[in-house]
Amino acid sequence: MRRTRISYGPHRSQVGDLWVPADVAGDLPIVVLIHGGFWRAQYTRALMTRMARAVVQKGWAAWNIEYRRIGFLGGDGGWPQTFEDVAAAVDHIASFPGIDVDRVVTCGHSAGGTLALWAAGRHRLPDDAPGSSVTVAVRGALSLSGISDLAAALASGVGGDAVGRLLLTGRCSTPERLCKASPVALLPLGVPQTLFHGLRDTVVPPSMSERYVARARETGDDALYVPLPGIGHREMIDPRGTVWDAVAAHLGAVLVD
Repeated sequence: MRRTRISYGPHRSQVGDLWVPADVAGDLPIVVLIHGGFWRAQYTRALMTRMARAVVQKGWAAWNIEYRRIGFLGGDGGWPQTFEDVAAAVDHIASFPGIDVDRVVTCGHSAGGTLALWAAGRHRLPDDAPGSSVTVAVRGALSLSGISDLAAALASGVGGDAVGRLLLTGRCSTPERLCKASPVALLPLGVPQTLFHGLRDTVVPPSMSERYVARARETGDDALYVPLPGIGHREMIDPRGTVWDAVAAHLGAVLVD
């Protein structure tokens, strides 16, 4: 397999690793991998390197992206920069040779799950919202122990002050900002969504994914909640464990159609 570091913008954090099989035949479907870490600077795309390798071993391409994050050396991430970066990274796929832009799936873990679902719902944003101009449409989204409801996470203290730091300007957040950033506020997304969640997760409550899927189905979306007994938070991104086979099966169902 081959890995190529590609900049999708001028900032040092606007970068990603494009992974492709060594022997490429035809245009490849691609999985956009979005790491978690509560959008904080100390967490990077290195968290998803093993996942990228596992994706390529299935014969697909992987685009493991970085984005501006919150905190010291985070590059002034948060609203709207973090969201603008994810949108730009997805749209940058249009410049990749040998990639089928009609077969793009986002897959994010934890805080990256927020961004994966959000990226799939960008077409639902108002015209003045960051990321609303879509060049590359997402065909489906997978959330791995993701934060799918920012308002609920903010109210319950998921991630401590992380959601507040992501969305606040000074000391004030607004309902309008939550409506443009939180995946649940964008429903229906109009694309298949699968939310995996380990039932031993003590970082992000599994009930958040369950409630999101119930709401998505109420709006008419094709959404599935997959609870995983005995699985914790970080185990979701270890392709050597039992989770990967299920994740890969759902990816394949969306990518190879």
